[in-house]
Amino acid sequence: MNKRQLKPILEAAILAADKPLRVSQMKKLFENSGDIPDTTHLREALDELQQDCRGRGVELKEIASGYRYTVRLEYAEHVSALWEERPPKYSHALLETLALIAYRQPVTRADIENVRGVSVSSYIIKTLSERGWIKVIGHKEVPGRPALYATTNELLDYFNLKSLNELPTLKEIADLDAINPELELVEISLASEKKSSELAEVAVNMSEEAAEAIKH
Repeated sequence: MNKRQLKPILEAAILAADKPLRVSQMKKLFENSGDIPDTTHLREALDELQQDCRGRGVELKEIASGYRYTVRLEYAEHVSALWEERPPKYSHALLETLALIAYRQPVTRADIENVRGVSVSSYIIKTLSERGWIKVIGHKEVPGRPALYATTNELLDYFNLKSLNELPTLKEIADLDAINPELELVEISLASEKKSSELAEVAVNMSEEAAEAIKH
């Protein structure tokens, strides 16, 4: 099967799916036909689909959980009018905690408290866990064996990232001229391009001691 035949099938599947599609899942689309394209041909077709989106209101993005179509950032404000509910707002303490986990993972609750200088509310950990943004990946071998927290693919998907390597480094965000102190994470999965920098920006808003601790 050539790319010309592959592209409309992949496009339709990605649009119809209720979640991002991995390349391995795309191969299953062709099992009944007996003509299963290899990974190279699939990725070439996906690359062309991405190029086809140039100049359009949507783009094909590869994120942690696979490929999905998203609304381009410049049209997010208009598209957001489709949602009548107000986007959720998160406290600065919650965003600080999330940024610490993202940049220092795996990390314990005590590690977070040592950096922030204040206790971490159980509500914050519960909220992040219920959203699927963090998870327990083990326990630290110290008295009490506290849980070690790390971020999840759900968090990467929300921030429109393929991996944590795409987060700006602390040096990069420290060089920004202006940082908005009141971050609002807008719950629009189709228009989440700008979110990739918001998590990093939270780190800059921490205390000077917190930012220094993250570097180590």
